[in-house]
Amino acid sequence: MCIFVFCNYSKYVVTKAAQYQYKKFFMSLSEQEIIRREKLKELKSLGINPFPAAEYPVNCYAEQILENFEQNAEQFSNVCLAGRIMSERIMGAVAFFELQDCTGRIQIYAKRDDLCPTEDKTLYNSVFKRLDLGDIIGVKGFVFKTQMGEITVHVQEFSVLSKSLRPLPVVKQTDDKVYDAFTDPEQRYRMRYLDLIVNPHVKKTFQQRALIINTIRNYYNEKGYLEVETPVLQPIPGGAAARPFITHHNALDIPLYLRIANELYLKRLIVGGFDGVYEFSRNFRNEGMDRMHNPEFTCMEVYVAYKDYQWMMNSCEELLEKIALELHGTTQVPMGDHIVDFKRPFKRITMIDAIKEHTGFDITDMSENQLIEVCQKLNIDTDSTMGKGKLIDEIFGQCCEKKYIQPTFITDYPIEMSPLCKRHRENSLLTERFELMVAGKELANAYSELNDPIDQRERFEEQLRLSEKGDDEAMFIDQDFLRALEFGMPPTSGMGIGIDRLVMFMTNSPSIQDVLFFPQMRPEKQPEISTDAQFESLGIPKIWIDCIRAAGINTTDELKASVATQLHNTLNGLRKKKKLDVPALQLDDVKHWISNQ
Repeated sequence: MCIFVFCNYSKYVVTKAAQYQYKKFFMSLSEQEIIRREKLKELKSLGINPFPAAEYPVNCYAEQILENFEQNAEQFSNVCLAGRIMSERIMGAVAFFELQDCTGRIQIYAKRDDLCPTEDKTLYNSVFKRLDLGDIIGVKGFVFKTQMGEITVHVQEFSVLSKSLRPLPVVKQTDDKVYDAFTDPEQRYRMRYLDLIVNPHVKKTFQQRALIINTIRNYYNEKGYLEVETPVLQPIPGGAAARPFITHHNALDIPLYLRIANELYLKRLIVGGFDGVYEFSRNFRNEGMDRMHNPEFTCMEVYVAYKDYQWMMNSCEELLEKIALELHGTTQVPMGDHIVDFKRPFKRITMIDAIKEHTGFDITDMSENQLIEVCQKLNIDTDSTMGKGKLIDEIFGQCCEKKYIQPTFITDYPIEMSPLCKRHRENSLLTERFELMVAGKELANAYSELNDPIDQRERFEEQLRLSEKGDDEAMFIDQDFLRALEFGMPPTSGMGIGIDRLVMFMTNSPSIQDVLFFPQMRPEKQPEISTDAQFESLGIPKIWIDCIRAAGINTTDELKASVATQLHNTLNGLRKKKKLDVPALQLDDVKHWISNQ
């Protein structure tokens, strides 16, 4: 059975189960949201569509006007722009609004007699003056400079393009000082659309992110490398030591894994004959979240045939220096309390020397048990699942990594830490690998790639042993990749750069959530709303329940936690405002509701 549910401006057919949710939604509306819905109804009653579909012929933008009006005023004698109302000053027959489009803000000015040249002033009095902050409008007119020297659009015609049903956060700004900024991280990251509207610097961060990506793309395209795409759903999660997300393919009836890295697919393309390939890869790792890690992230990986890790170090320096110059015009980039200089060349030090320098221990040729003893002396926690590679990684990560603020290549990693990396040409216990450390964190990881299929199989088998030991980040054996290597892969160097972390560093952003449009977050808690029956059980007459909700109290628990005298005054004020045909509420009645168990 279906029933009809009506609101002020539309009609829906819903099931009985949905009726409660629908009612619950309208109970949760604030007074401002209810007023905006009333204005929506008024617009429709005047024959105005508050959400029109037709194209609006925008021919200029705020930034374009502000930058060029002084030099060429005639160019802006007939402008058409659209944007969101961010502030308003209405003074009877004239009004000043601040309009924000995708490039910035500009003042607009309107006179009642310009918008309504006839005796009928409805369009100004009932529409323009009743626009809300956040409404999106289009305006046509000409540009002039006010007596105060502010470049302004004189509106001769306007259109409502989208009615905003929720109020924006109030962010006051005078000169260059901002008051009441929208800064709560929980709200900013969850409602990024709102963050972008009221915090202009946020949009700049993402514009810089795009510039960084385009700089990398242009750098490799100029070298003749091919940008490619590889599978996100993979039968084997290879290319990194990480815990994968698992899903199921119904048609094939097989498990699949979200990509943790694209390395093994890109190497297959080198086997296939490409000399240079790169990809901006969306990767997924089912691991912890903090200010440096998100379960979904972007990594750029590049593989170049007939090169080694020494060549890749030089290329990495060149690329990062270029990015800094493109973004800032200098190689010196602020990062927190530091200034990091990306001017080539960067410092280089082996991992063993770095550990020796910062801990005093020389781990060369140490056994697993000896490494455990070193960890104990350094107060580093260990467990039975950790092999030599993990133990060395923990020592470096906890004792050394944070020491490297300026760009530093950590080179020549022990073989246990690098199952996909070629053995060092001078020491078979090491590998030809580097990680670039910046601001105490890893930014890039690169190898002389292992192209010996027999050695690679043995390394995979060692990873299998670690998996059996309990290491849930150990690599799988990829038989097809081994088969590809058996056909022959030329000497190759590969590198991965975490794009999100690179953007953090280059834009001086303290958290990875600041450089992702939509970072992963816990599910949002929905507000609880008590039913009318629950309020009535406290002895509250039904006629007062709507007033209680209008006072911002949506649950009986909130009611019991309220102050009787304040609630008494608020409810009697609402009685007058709503013109309720009931006697004034007595303070003892309110105290009884609050104390009623």
